[in-house]
Amino acid sequence: MTVDEAKFVRRAQKGDREAIAALYDRCHASVFTYIYYRVSDQECAEDLTTEVFVRMISMLPSYIDRGKPILAWLYTIAHNLVIDHYRNKKEVIPLDERMVGNDGGHPAGLYEERESQERLERAMEKLTEEQRLVIQLKFIENYGISEVAAILGRNERAIRSLQHRALAALARIMQQEHDHEP
Repeated sequence: MTVDEAKFVRRAQKGDREAIAALYDRCHASVFTYIYYRVSDQECAEDLTTEVFVRMISMLPSYIDRGKPILAWLYTIAHNLVIDHYRNKKEVIPLDERMVGNDGGHPAGLYEERESQERLERAMEKLTEEQRLVIQLKFIENYGISEVAAILGRNERAIRSLQHRALAALARIMQQEHDHEP
Protein backbone atom coordinates (compact mmCIF):
# COMPACT_ATOMS: atom_id res chain seq x y z
CA MET A 1 0.00 0.00 0.00
CA THR A 2 1.40 3.38 -0.92
CA VAL A 3 1.75 6.09 1.70
CA ASP A 4 -0.91 8.10 -0.13
CA GLU A 5 -3.33 5.16 -0.13
CA ALA A 6 -2.65 4.44 3.54
CA LYS A 7 -3.59 8.03 4.38
CA PHE A 8 -6.87 7.70 2.49
CA VAL A 9 -7.63 4.44 4.27
CA ARG A 10 -6.97 5.92 7.71
CA ARG A 11 -9.13 8.93 6.91
CA ALA A 12 -11.87 6.69 5.48
CA GLN A 13 -11.78 4.55 8.63
CA LYS A 14 -12.60 7.70 10.58
CA GLY A 15 -15.61 8.37 8.35
CA ASP A 16 -14.06 10.99 6.04
CA ARG A 17 -16.42 11.07 3.06
CA GLU A 18 -13.83 12.55 0.69
CA ALA A 19 -11.40 9.74 1.51
CA ILE A 20 -14.12 7.11 0.99
CA ALA A 21 -14.99 8.73 -2.34
CA ALA A 22 -11.31 8.76 -3.34
CA LEU A 23 -10.97 5.04 -2.55
CA TYR A 24 -14.14 4.36 -4.53
CA ASP A 25 -12.84 6.38 -7.51
CA ARG A 26 -9.49 4.60 -7.44
CA CYS A 27 -10.87 1.09 -7.17
CA HIS A 28 -14.33 1.05 -8.77
CA ALA A 29 -13.29 0.25 -12.36
CA SER A 30 -10.98 -2.57 -11.29
CA VAL A 31 -13.56 -4.14 -9.00
CA PHE A 32 -16.26 -3.87 -11.66
CA THR A 33 -14.00 -5.48 -14.27
CA TYR A 34 -13.05 -8.27 -11.87
CA ILE A 35 -16.73 -9.06 -11.23
CA TYR A 36 -17.88 -8.56 -14.82
CA TYR A 37 -15.43 -11.13 -16.15
CA ARG A 38 -16.85 -13.63 -13.68
CA VAL A 39 -20.58 -13.05 -14.15
CA SER A 40 -20.69 -11.81 -17.81
CA ASP A 41 -23.72 -9.64 -17.07
CA GLN A 42 -23.39 -5.88 -16.79
CA GLU A 43 -26.38 -5.27 -14.53
CA CYS A 44 -25.38 -8.07 -12.17
CA ALA A 45 -21.77 -6.83 -12.15
CA GLU A 46 -22.96 -3.32 -11.31
CA ASP A 47 -25.10 -4.62 -8.45
CA LEU A 48 -22.30 -6.77 -7.04
CA THR A 49 -19.80 -3.91 -7.40
CA THR A 50 -22.11 -1.66 -5.44
CA GLU A 51 -22.36 -4.32 -2.74
CA VAL A 52 -18.55 -4.54 -2.56
CA PHE A 53 -18.35 -0.84 -1.73
CA VAL A 54 -21.25 -1.01 0.71
CA ARG A 55 -19.35 -3.77 2.51
CA MET A 56 -16.11 -1.80 2.27
CA ILE A 57 -17.72 1.11 4.07
CA SER A 58 -19.24 -1.07 6.77
CA MET A 59 -16.03 -3.09 7.27
CA LEU A 60 -13.53 -0.21 7.06
CA PRO A 61 -13.46 0.46 10.81
CA SER A 62 -12.15 -3.06 11.40
CA TYR A 63 -9.84 -3.13 8.34
CA ILE A 64 -6.23 -3.93 9.22
CA ASP A 65 -3.49 -2.69 6.89
CA ARG A 66 -1.30 -5.69 6.08
CA GLY A 67 0.88 -3.80 3.61
CA LYS A 68 -1.14 -4.81 0.54
CA PRO A 69 -3.11 -2.34 -1.57
CA ILE A 70 -6.72 -1.87 -0.50
CA LEU A 71 -7.65 -3.28 -3.92
CA ALA A 72 -6.47 -6.73 -2.81
CA TRP A 73 -8.94 -6.59 0.09
CA LEU A 74 -11.71 -5.42 -2.24
CA TYR A 75 -10.97 -8.30 -4.62
CA THR A 76 -11.42 -10.69 -1.71
CA ILE A 77 -14.79 -9.15 -0.92
CA ALA A 78 -15.74 -9.28 -4.62
CA HIS A 79 -14.63 -12.90 -4.92
CA ASN A 80 -16.81 -13.90 -1.97
CA LEU A 81 -19.80 -12.03 -3.41
CA VAL A 82 -19.39 -13.76 -6.78
CA ILE A 83 -19.27 -17.15 -5.06
CA ASP A 84 -22.42 -16.27 -3.09
CA HIS A 85 -24.07 -15.04 -6.28
CA TYR A 86 -23.57 -18.39 -8.02
CA ARG A 87 -24.59 -20.36 -4.95
CA ASN A 88 -27.87 -18.46 -4.75
CA LYS A 89 -28.50 -18.26 -8.47
CA LYS A 90 -31.21 -20.57 -9.76
CA GLU A 91 -31.49 -19.53 -13.40
CA VAL A 92 -29.15 -20.35 -16.28
CA ILE A 93 -26.45 -17.81 -17.09
CA PRO A 94 -27.72 -15.73 -20.05
CA LEU A 95 -25.84 -15.60 -23.33
CA ASP A 96 -23.20 -12.91 -23.45
CA GLU A 97 -24.78 -9.91 -25.10
CA ARG A 98 -21.60 -7.84 -25.29
CA MET A 99 -20.95 -8.95 -28.86
CA VAL A 100 -24.36 -7.89 -30.12
CA GLY A 101 -24.32 -4.23 -31.00
CA ASN A 102 -25.21 -1.60 -33.52
CA ASP A 103 -21.85 -1.65 -35.25
CA GLY A 104 -23.32 -3.18 -38.39
CA GLY A 105 -20.94 -6.13 -38.15
CA HIS A 106 -21.48 -9.16 -40.33
CA PRO A 107 -23.56 -11.81 -38.50
CA ALA A 108 -21.04 -14.58 -39.21
CA GLY A 109 -18.21 -12.43 -37.85
CA LEU A 110 -20.21 -11.57 -34.76
CA TYR A 111 -21.01 -15.26 -34.26
CA GLU A 112 -17.34 -16.27 -34.57
CA GLU A 113 -16.27 -13.48 -32.24
CA ARG A 114 -18.89 -14.48 -29.66
CA GLU A 115 -17.87 -18.14 -29.95
CA SER A 116 -14.22 -17.21 -29.38
CA GLN A 117 -15.16 -15.09 -26.39
CA GLU A 118 -17.25 -17.90 -24.91
CA ARG A 119 -14.44 -20.42 -25.42
CA LEU A 120 -12.01 -18.08 -23.69
CA GLU A 121 -14.44 -17.55 -20.78
CA ARG A 122 -14.97 -21.31 -20.39
CA ALA A 123 -11.23 -21.86 -20.42
CA MET A 124 -10.66 -19.08 -17.86
CA GLU A 125 -13.17 -20.77 -15.54
CA LYS A 126 -10.92 -23.84 -15.45
CA LEU A 127 -7.92 -21.85 -14.18
CA THR A 128 -7.30 -21.33 -10.50
CA GLU A 129 -8.64 -18.10 -9.01
CA GLU A 130 -5.09 -16.78 -8.65
CA GLN A 131 -4.31 -17.56 -12.31
CA ARG A 132 -7.51 -15.83 -13.47
CA LEU A 133 -6.71 -12.79 -11.37
CA VAL A 134 -3.17 -12.47 -12.75
CA ILE A 135 -4.42 -12.72 -16.33
CA GLN A 136 -7.17 -10.20 -15.65
CA LEU A 137 -4.90 -7.70 -13.93
CA LYS A 138 -2.11 -8.01 -16.49
CA PHE A 139 -3.95 -8.36 -19.79
CA ILE A 140 -7.42 -6.94 -19.24
CA GLU A 141 -6.69 -4.13 -16.80
CA ASN A 142 -3.16 -3.55 -18.19
CA TYR A 143 -1.32 -3.42 -14.87
CA GLY A 144 2.44 -3.91 -14.98
CA ILE A 145 4.12 -6.87 -13.29
CA SER A 146 5.21 -4.73 -10.33
CA GLU A 147 1.66 -3.43 -9.86
CA VAL A 148 0.20 -6.95 -10.03
CA ALA A 149 2.80 -8.09 -7.51
CA ALA A 150 1.86 -5.24 -5.16
CA ILE A 151 -1.87 -5.95 -5.47
CA LEU A 152 -1.41 -9.64 -4.77
CA GLY A 153 1.27 -9.13 -2.13
CA ARG A 154 3.83 -11.28 -3.92
CA ASN A 155 7.19 -10.60 -5.52
CA GLU A 156 7.58 -9.94 -9.23
CA ARG A 157 9.34 -13.25 -9.90
CA ALA A 158 6.39 -15.16 -8.37
CA ILE A 159 3.93 -13.14 -10.49
CA ARG A 160 5.91 -13.81 -13.69
CA SER A 161 5.94 -17.51 -12.86
CA LEU A 162 2.23 -17.53 -12.07
CA GLN A 163 1.49 -15.62 -15.27
CA HIS A 164 3.55 -18.09 -17.31
CA ARG A 165 1.76 -21.08 -15.75
CA ALA A 166 -1.63 -19.42 -16.23
CA LEU A 167 -1.03 -18.69 -19.91
CA ALA A 168 0.32 -22.19 -20.52
CA ALA A 169 -2.71 -23.72 -18.78
CA LEU A 170 -5.07 -21.46 -20.73
CA ALA A 171 -3.47 -22.47 -24.03
CA ARG A 172 -3.61 -26.15 -23.09
CA ILE A 173 -7.27 -25.93 -22.06
CA MET A 174 -8.25 -24.09 -25.24
CA GLN A 175 -6.34 -26.59 -27.39
CA GLN A 176 -8.06 -29.51 -25.66
CA GLU A 177 -11.44 -27.90 -26.24
CA HIS A 178 -10.56 -27.30 -29.88
CA ASP A 179 -9.42 -30.90 -30.30
CA HIS A 180 -12.77 -32.14 -28.93
CA GLU A 181 -14.94 -30.00 -31.20
CA PRO A 182 -17.18 -31.95 -33.60
